[in-house]
Amino acid sequence: MSHADDHAGTRRDFLYYATGAAGLVVTGAAVWPLVNQMNPSADVQALASIDVDVSGVEPGTQLTVKWLGKPVFIRRRTPEEIEEARGVELSELPDPGAENANLEDGADASDANRALAPFEGEEGAEGEWLVMIGVCTHLGCVPLGDAGDFGGWFCPCHGSHYDTAGRIRRGPAPTNLPVPVAQFTDPTTIKLG
Repeated sequence: MSHADDHAGTRRDFLYYATGAAGLVVTGAAVWPLVNQMNPSADVQALASIDVDVSGVEPGTQLTVKWLGKPVFIRRRTPEEIEEARGVELSELPDPGAENANLEDGADASDANRALAPFEGEEGAEGEWLVMIGVCTHLGCVPLGDAGDFGGWFCPCHGSHYDTAGRIRRGPAPTNLPVPVAQFTDPTTIKLG
């Protein structure tokens, strides 16, 4: 083997590597727009978290807001509604999970694990505020408030009954109404997301 043949092999190897690198760059340039289109649009990112003024919500009433394209129920419960929700035995619940994005997985569906914590240092009834995504977990209908056999929400489409803590009590819905990431940022503002 001559020295010229050894040099040609080196040049051939270089051409292989250069062609491979160019192919990777071209492939990356072609694939990046496809991957990037899966990112949320600017309007969705802007709505990823919203602040909701709850200063006008009286005990026993609820406010419905739209967040990420879904209705969110924000209810200020009366002492009677809280007492009723806390009096339910967990063994009576079809879904024993809290379904609360603010808690670790595995938390039980007790009323305390479903209600929103009050603003730090704020006086008021513990468990007074309930925030839930208002979409029936059966087929995605929007339940009616202050309805059903348990005084909470009722989905008339297929007959799911939720109690005053948003827990499924009767009907085809498999899980409790989910609680989104939410917190008080001041005594009258709840931040969703």
